[in-house]
Amino acid sequence: MEPTTIRSPPSLGDFTSLAEHLTQTPSTFYGGKPVLHYHATGAKAWIPKSQLGSLPFFPADLESEVTAPEGAALNGTSEESVEQKVDIYVSSQTFTIFCPAAESGLSIPYPLISIHAIKTIGGAHQSVYLQLELSEGNGGDDDFETVELTLIPTPSSTTATTTTTTPAAAVPAEALEATKLFAAISECSNLNPDPVDQDDSEDGDEDDRIVFEADHRPVEGFSGVFVGAENGGLPPPMPGSSGWITAENVHEFFDADGNWIGGGDAEEVEVLGEGAGVVHGRDEDEGGVEGEGGENAAAGGAGDGMDVDSKRVRRD
Repeated sequence: MEPTTIRSPPSLGDFTSLAEHLTQTPSTFYGGKPVLHYHATGAKAWIPKSQLGSLPFFPADLESEVTAPEGAALNGTSEESVEQKVDIYVSSQTFTIFCPAAESGLSIPYPLISIHAIKTIGGAHQSVYLQLELSEGNGGDDDFETVELTLIPTPSSTTATTTTTTPAAAVPAEALEATKLFAAISECSNLNPDPVDQDDSEDGDEDDRIVFEADHRPVEGFSGVFVGAENGGLPPPMPGSSGWITAENVHEFFDADGNWIGGGDAEEVEVLGEGAGVVHGRDEDEGGVEGEGGENAAAGGAGDGMDVDSKRVRRD
């Protein structure tokens, strides 16, 4: 999947307008003219000066500056950029830009647009920011060539075919056009999702499958349905299971309240005596010994048959 360089602008006759597409049932869903969701002429296109030569309509020797009012709003807050006037075609198949001055353009498949967003320039002017991945990157992420493209559609020279409704509140025409362009790119991107890698798909299927080695014959056309026994009974149970649960043996697995009790004879559990599992703290144990020794000393005798004087003093 690669972008295509073009040397002549697309004709509007090559597309079906969105309004016409919505008012009639297409004769076929395969082939036919692509649907034009948005078209603009004389829009401003910017890229960083360091990326000159990455797009056919931004040659490496191009010398131009961004124009007012958007250019004046930058005030040196971003990398130096260059400007071209372009025509924009957002169709259901590709995103196309053509520059009359350079007599060249680019038709870009939507999966190569990795990021698209509405960008505010200088806090006052809205534009559409695009990040393009112009290389396949089969060898790794380092093979991708990323190009940053900013588009500013001009309201006076724009023909929009999207069905975006105008908000009730007053919205500047410039901001409204940027919103229409963004909405058209979003809608067409959803119509052209990223292709699924065949290798990744096969690996994923292998990881998600559970393979049983047993004498089971699946019923053709169904998933997880197996042919029963020759005598009309159930098929053999799955390996590692305790057998099929049926109406005749359900009481062996569930009680009257629906709680799982397992299958087969339950193992006898040894019942421990009173006080099992109680843990005594160190201070509690030492306190008990000192208490017994104190009482015996007061009585002048030994407690539990032991002489208090014979007890060894604990040293920490």
